Amino acid sequence: MNKVLVETSARHLHVTKEHFEILFGAGAELTKKKDLSQPGQYACAERVTVVGPKKELAGVSILGPFRKETQIELSASDARSIGISAPVRQSGEIAGSGACKLVGPCGEVELAEGVIVAKRHIHMTTADAAELGLVDNQIVDVKMDCEGRKLTFGDVVVRVSDSYAKAMHIDTDESNAAGCAGVVYGEIIK
Repeated sequence: MNKVLVETSARHLHVTKEHFEILFGAGAELTKKKDLSQPGQYACAERVTVVGPKKELAGVSILGPFRKETQIELSASDARSIGISAPVRQSGEIAGSGACKLVGPCGEVELAEGVIVAKRHIHMTTADAAELGLVDNQIVDVKMDCEGRKLTFGDVVVRVSDSYAKAMHIDTDESNAAGCAGVVYGEIIK
């Protein structure tokens, strides 16, 4: 079946333990608020302010667990509104990306890079990929039939790992453009 659940990934960040302790205090740990659709991933109770040259975004969610590099994922509209030039990239590809300051209750972290607009992507297992005849890093289109706003997303990267659950992730700008509300499915087109 070439249908895929499409989830809206709102602004958030992934953080290193070192940066988290600067922001929330020595010895601080992530507090799981709720599990996310991807196995082992969760939203945390802790939130930070992302500061750009123009203004700031308060209350930005942190996703756990800790990562080896701090990464902020914003929509293009969010990034522009606070004055950050954030490239469209796959998660983890932060070299030469946007700069910002993070502010927590106990401290601040200046980042020379780490702000991206996440490239739209589909997570799937090797079994899902084999069933659909897809491979890791393949580019596909996904047709959306949301009422009144039908569109086809191009340049969707397929990410394959047995640690994933099958779901497509788009940001809030993309979700709004497609009129996504509630549980939404798209059709993968090779």
